[in-house]
Amino acid sequence: MTEDVPVITFGGLSKAYRIAGFRVGWMMICGNKNMITDYIEGLNILAGMRLCSNVPGQSIIQTALGGYQSINEFIVPKGRLYEQREYSYKMVNSIPGLSCTKAQGAFYSFVKLDTEKFNLTDDRRFVYDLLVATKILVVQGTGFNWPKPDHFRLVFLPNLSDLGTAFEKMEDFLKHYRQD
Repeated sequence: MTEDVPVITFGGLSKAYRIAGFRVGWMMICGNKNMITDYIEGLNILAGMRLCSNVPGQSIIQTALGGYQSINEFIVPKGRLYEQREYSYKMVNSIPGLSCTKAQGAFYSFVKLDTEKFNLTDDRRFVYDLLVATKILVVQGTGFNWPKPDHFRLVFLPNLSDLGTAFEKMEDFLKHYRQD
């Protein structure tokens, strides 16, 4: 690190500690803070007004950072998250018209849709059609600033039996799906 430039570091609990939805995080500023005094002042104003986590969210910080780190048991072979990732990866790639790479540090897969096979032009419409037909909720790729309507995010946190049911429904849905 150099003292010539300001360095801003962000951290959080949502992904690293499996606390999705709590949105608890922190920021650290080091280096030459004189270059960003207006920025720091704005952060302090926001922090005083609305940038703080809610009380339940704040209460989990000590447990997450200072408590038992069970993530290690989940990500090794035979661990729950490992098995769910492996299963989801296998299932996605077995459905004609879908493909993905294996997630390396997330609880979801970014699934590619074959736009020609499904005549796909609108990923939001695909997400809606899938939800209405199967009650499976995914998020369209354009919601993550992906430039083409050919991806969706699939969370693989549900247990294996629920994932199995969801993949069966998704495969049946995709057998006949085409956008007009």
